[in-house]
Amino acid sequence: MPEIVVAILLCVAGLAVGGGVAGFFAFKAGVSHRKQTAEALIGSAEAEAEKIKHEAETAAEAIKKEKLLEAKDEIHRLRSESEKELKERRIDVQRQERRIQQKEESLDRKIDNYEKKEENIAKKQKEIDARLEDVENLKKGQFEMLERISGFTAEQAKEYLLQNLEEELVHEKALKVNEIETRLKDEADQKARDLISNAIQRCAADQVTETTVSVVPLPNDEMKGRIIGREGRNIRAIETLTGVDLIIDDTPEAITLSGFDPVRREIARIAVERLISDGRIHPARIEEMVEKARREVEATIKQEGERAVLETGLHGINPEIMKLLGRLRYRTSYGQNVLNHSMEVAFLSGIMASELGIDPVIARRAGLLHDIGKAVDHEVEGSHVEIGVDIARRYKESEAVIHAIQAHHGDVEAKTVVACLVQAADAISAARPGARRENLENYIKRLEKLEEVANEFDGVERSFAIQAGREIRIIVRPDVVSDDQMTLLARDIAKKIEASLDYPGQIKVNLIRENRAIDYAK
Repeated sequence: MPEIVVAILLCVAGLAVGGGVAGFFAFKAGVSHRKQTAEALIGSAEAEAEKIKHEAETAAEAIKKEKLLEAKDEIHRLRSESEKELKERRIDVQRQERRIQQKEESLDRKIDNYEKKEENIAKKQKEIDARLEDVENLKKGQFEMLERISGFTAEQAKEYLLQNLEEELVHEKALKVNEIETRLKDEADQKARDLISNAIQRCAADQVTETTVSVVPLPNDEMKGRIIGREGRNIRAIETLTGVDLIIDDTPEAITLSGFDPVRREIARIAVERLISDGRIHPARIEEMVEKARREVEATIKQEGERAVLETGLHGINPEIMKLLGRLRYRTSYGQNVLNHSMEVAFLSGIMASELGIDPVIARRAGLLHDIGKAVDHEVEGSHVEIGVDIARRYKESEAVIHAIQAHHGDVEAKTVVACLVQAADAISAARPGARRENLENYIKRLEKLEEVANEFDGVERSFAIQAGREIRIIVRPDVVSDDQMTLLARDIAKKIEASLDYPGQIKVNLIRENRAIDYAK
């Protein structure tokens, strides 16, 4: 094809240039030549294409035969594998069928055995029933014979036997109680001694003995007249503003401030000391000094409450409770500072709780707040326990803390370990030597009440309260109280003491006959 196009272009060019017949014939000769050349090339191409086609068909036929052979081989291989797998599965199925058949045969044999056993059991049950009937008849006959011989009916004999058994059990019960108590006391006393001694050794809080009066020293006796003032106006102003009585007597260079409210007494003491130091004593100045002293005491109360909370390692204490704790700084109980006592109880409770694996924070919190009611017990009706419970509930303390406050004097039964620890710590802090003072009249009354409780029991001849009321020795009548009954009587007396008396620490109940049975009221 390219040659034809070139010939045509040459003819056109020849016609354009030369023109005429010569150009035409030349063009025709060129076209004829190019046509022959093109036909020759076409024929050659067709022959080549035919050759290629033949070769391709030959190759395709060879490939087809090869693939057919491969496919037949693969089919044969897959058929062999399938037959092999099928054969293995058939063998496995036959094996499982044999196993199932063996199990069925075994179950059939067991079922036969069970049926035979059930038949034997049924036979034996019938024999047993028959024998039981014979035994029941024999028993009935023996009872009738025993009733005729003894002259007792069955109910009378039962009552007689129970009475004898009860007398024997008193002895057995006393022995068992002694055995158990001895073992438990050996274990519990040792553990308790370790815990309490460790807690006491680690807590050494100082105690300050205070009273309901404060003494203010004077530079000279002339100052007494200035404090009294013209017609007593100064002393009346001080007593009216502070609510404290001023006692001015013959005591040289000193006056006494008397008042039940320790906070008011402290305000009065500070105000009087500053008035004496300043020298200007008149109603207006007295009012100014009392107000300054009140603000100072309030600041001290706040600082003391924060100090108590900080030293005991607590957090989340309501600010109002902190103020009440600070007021305990000026509150005493039998001469013992209540704030220091509360901190000591908190430390002891926390230490013992840590030794027992209990949360020490809850124990310290309950110990610190157990006497919180004493901060306002002179202003609110009720015991300091009831007041403390109300305060704890008002400021959303936990039930564990509220229960410990409620139970620390035994008003309610202690139901938690924390409450028991606070009870123990409170008793330790209050009962240790030098911690508290008690007047002679209350001391004698407490001993007499202890002896009265013991004398109320039958069989008690005399009782003696000794060792400052920490032990009571009871002499029993041997014709009324036996050796076995002594242990039970000691426990009953101890329970009675626990229920009817308030006392620090524990009281040893010691019964004396031919031998002694000892118990403790805890």
